[in-house]
Amino acid sequence: MKVKILRKKYPKFIFKSFDFKLKPKGLKISFDFKIEPNIKFHPEILIEGIRQKEVKRVGERALGNLIFNLGLIEILSYWKSTCSPEIEILAGSLTKEQIKWWKNLILKGMGQFFYENKIDFRKKFIKIEAKGEKREIFKKNLDPDKILVPVGGGKDSVVTIEYLKIMGKKLILFSLNPQTPHKKVIKISKIKEKVFIKRKIDKKLLELNKKGFLNGHTPFTAYLSFLSVLVACLKGCKFIAFSNEKSAEEGNLKYLGRIINHQYSKTKDFERKFREYTKKYLAKKLEYFSLLRDLYEIEISALFSQFPQYFDAFLSCNEAFKTYSGKKRPIKKWCGKCPKCLFVFTCLYPFIGNRIIKIFKKNLFEKKSLLPLMLQLIGKRKFKPFECVGTKKESFLAFKMSLERWKKENQKLPFLLKVFEKISESQ
Repeated sequence: MKVKILRKKYPKFIFKSFDFKLKPKGLKISFDFKIEPNIKFHPEILIEGIRQKEVKRVGERALGNLIFNLGLIEILSYWKSTCSPEIEILAGSLTKEQIKWWKNLILKGMGQFFYENKIDFRKKFIKIEAKGEKREIFKKNLDPDKILVPVGGGKDSVVTIEYLKIMGKKLILFSLNPQTPHKKVIKISKIKEKVFIKRKIDKKLLELNKKGFLNGHTPFTAYLSFLSVLVACLKGCKFIAFSNEKSAEEGNLKYLGRIINHQYSKTKDFERKFREYTKKYLAKKLEYFSLLRDLYEIEISALFSQFPQYFDAFLSCNEAFKTYSGKKRPIKKWCGKCPKCLFVFTCLYPFIGNRIIKIFKKNLFEKKSLLPLMLQLIGKRKFKPFECVGTKKESFLAFKMSLERWKKENQKLPFLLKVFEKISESQ
C-alpha cells in the first residue's frame, strides 16, 4: 500500500493511555493505541516474578513514568503500519527537548524502514504533541553491586556475563520472550537471579501486515533499553550492561542524504543520547553502558572462543525466530543462509576451527549460494547487509584469517575461501 495514501487516510496516531497491575505471575502492563479513524491496538507485557515490595519501592508515580516511556518506544512497532504524519500523546507529557529527542530516534532508528518502503522522511515528516499529565522521575538510590544484563542468546552477551562475573558483582539477567537458546545460556552461566519478560504483539498488527500495510525494521535495542531501565529500577540495579560493540558504528548505505544504519540503536551516539535521557527523564541515579563498546565483533569472537561451554547453546541467527508476520513457523536453529550466519561462522572459524562446522552442522564455506552475501559482507557488491554484522574491513579480515587457518589444517579449499583467495590476491 502506498505511503501517501496511508498517511492521508490515517492522519493521526494516538497514545491514549496505559495500565499496570500486579498479578500472581508478575507485573502486567497494557497500552491503548489508536490510529484515526478506526484502528485500535492493545499490546501487553508481563514482567514475570515482580512482587509488591519492588513495585512499592519504586513508587506508583515513578513507575508510571517508566511505563509511559516504555509505551513511547512501543509506539514505533504500530505507528509504522500507516506512518501517520501526527503522533498525539495523551498518556503523559513531554518537554520540547524530549519531543526533539524522539524525532531524532525515529529518523535515525527507522532509517532502514524508510529506505525499504521508499519513504521520504525529510522536511516536516512527523509532528509529535503531548497533552497528558506530567510524570515523576525515579530518584531513589540503587544498589551499586547489582548489574542488570540483557541476554539475547548470542556470543556478545555471553562475553559480557563471563567478564562481569570476574569482577564479583551481583548479576541479574533479563530476557525478552526467551527461547531455548536464551534459557540455555542463562543456565550455563550459573547466574541464579533472572527476569523473563513476555511481550505480546497485538494480532491486529499482523493482520494489517498481511493486508499490505507498511512493515519493516524498528530500533529493537532502543526498545530493550527502555525495558531494561524499568526492570533495573524494579530490581534495584544501579548498572545496566549492554553488549553493543564498535562494529555497529558503520552504516549500510546513504539514502536521501542520510547514512542508514541497521544498528543505529547499538551505536555510541544512541548510547550517549539514551544515557542522558535516562538521567534527566527516567532514573536519575541509574548508569547505562555497553561493556563491549570499544571492541569489534572479531575481537569479541576471540573472547567468546574461551568459553566452549556455550558453543552448543548460543544462537544469534535472526532468521531462526522470524515468523514473517505470522506466515511461517520459526526454525529455531542456525538457518545457514543469512548474512548473520555467514558472518558468525567466518568470525569464529579462525579461533575454534572445525568446531564451528559442528555448531552449524554444515560447512558454510562450501555453499556456493552464499557467494553474493560474502561479496556484500566484504564490500565488493552492493551495500553491507541489513543485519547485525561487522564492518566491511572486519569481514574481509575474518575471511583472510579463515583462509590462513584452513590452509594450515585442511587440504582442498572450500568454494568461498577459494573465491576469496583470488579476490585478496588481486588487491
